[in-house]
Amino acid sequence: MSNERLVIVDGIRTPFCKMGTELASLGADELGRVAVSALLTRTGIDPALIDEVIFGCVAQPAEAMNIARVIALRAGIPKSVSAFTVHRNCASGCEAITQAQEKLRAGRSSIFVVGGTESMSNIPLLFNSSAVKKFGKLARAKTFIERFNALAVFRPSDFKPRIGLQLGLTDPVCGLNMGETAEVLAREFKISRAAQDEFSLQSHQRAATARDKLAEEICPVFQNDGAATKDNGIRENQSLAALARLKPQFDRQNGTVTAGNASQITDGAVALLVMGEQRAKELGFAPLGVLAGYAYAGCDPARMGLGPVFAIARVEEQTTLTIADADIIEINEAFAAQILAVIQCAESEEFAHKNFHHDKPLGEISPAKLNVNGGAIALGHPVGATGARLVLSALKELKRRNAKRALVSLCIGGGQGAALWLESM
Repeated sequence: MSNERLVIVDGIRTPFCKMGTELASLGADELGRVAVSALLTRTGIDPALIDEVIFGCVAQPAEAMNIARVIALRAGIPKSVSAFTVHRNCASGCEAITQAQEKLRAGRSSIFVVGGTESMSNIPLLFNSSAVKKFGKLARAKTFIERFNALAVFRPSDFKPRIGLQLGLTDPVCGLNMGETAEVLAREFKISRAAQDEFSLQSHQRAATARDKLAEEICPVFQNDGAATKDNGIRENQSLAALARLKPQFDRQNGTVTAGNASQITDGAVALLVMGEQRAKELGFAPLGVLAGYAYAGCDPARMGLGPVFAIARVEEQTTLTIADADIIEINEAFAAQILAVIQCAESEEFAHKNFHHDKPLGEISPAKLNVNGGAIALGHPVGATGARLVLSALKELKRRNAKRALVSLCIGGGQGAALWLESM
C-alpha cells in the first residue's frame, strides 16, 4: 500500500439550475459530458494520461447505464480508459473522490477524472406493477383479438404514474421522505420556523454576494436557444417576509419545513481532475489542494440529517483534526432545520458523550466559516453532484483566503454522513 496523497488539481461545474428550467432538456450524461469536456480544456491534461473516470449519479438514466463510461467516451477520453459509476445518495460526488484515493493508495491508478452529475428534471414517471403486467400481456399479443382483449382490461388507475423523484426521496426503512426527517429534527431540537427562514435568507444573500466568485467554478452550457451561464436558484431579493408566506410542505398542520428553507431540486454536474501528488509534480501542475482525510458514518435513517456530526466525529478519530482546525466549513444545506440541528449537536457536550463517549463537544461551527458563499438552499442540490461541488467550492475559497484547511460534510439519505478534510498546497 502506498502513502501517496491525492491532490485535487482543478475542477469545474455546470451552472446549477432549478428542475424544469434551463438545463431540463439535457440528460445527466450530457451534463456530465459538458463538465468533463470543460475540465479537459481548463487543465490541458492529455486525455490519454487518465487512468480512470469515476462519477457519482443517483438517478442513473436507463438509457445511459454506467453513466461514467458514457460521459468519458462522449467527452473524448480514449476508449482504453476504464470508467465506473458510484452511488452513495447525496455523497456520491464525495464517494467518487474517495474511491480515487483508495485506488491510488492501492497502487491501481494515479490520474483520475472524478465528479458527479444529476438531471432531476429527467427522473422518470413509473407505471404501477399492475399496469406493467398489462403492458407485458399487450406486448405479447399476436392477433387482433388478443390485442383487443389485452387493451380491454386497462383501467384509468393504470395510467396514474408513480413519481420517481418522490420515491427516490423517501426512505424505505423508516418510511419518511427527506423533508419529514427534517421535521423530526426541527421538533426534537426545538428549531423554530423563524430560525430556519433566517438561515435560508442568509444562504441566498451570501450566494448573491458571491456571484463573481461562483462564476470561477462555472462553465457555460450551450443549447440551441442560448447558453446557461449562472446558477438560477439564487434569489437576490429574497426576504423574510416572502419566506414567511410559504406553507409547510411535509406537515401541513404543525410543520415548519417549506420549499423556501429546503434545498432546491436541481440539475447540474461537476468534474474534478485528481491524481497522486508525485504525478502532479511530474506533470507540472499546481494543485488546489490535497485530500487530508475522510470518513463515512451511519446514523438513524429517521434522523439522517445528523449524519455530518457522526462523520465529523469519526474523521476526527482518524486524523486528530477538529472543527477548530478548519478555516472554511462547507456542510450541505439539505434543509435549514437539518443544518441548525447539526450545529447544535456539534456544540453539545451531552450529545458527544452519549453518541461518541467524548468528554467534550466536537466544537463550534462558526457562522463566519460556514458556507460563506451560500449553500444548497440558494444554489440547489443535484444529489449526485453536490459532494464534488462542496469540495470544489471549499478549495477555491481556501485559495482566495490563502488559508490552510477546509472541512466538507453532508448528510446522506438513508442515515449516513460524509466528512472530508482538505488542505491547500
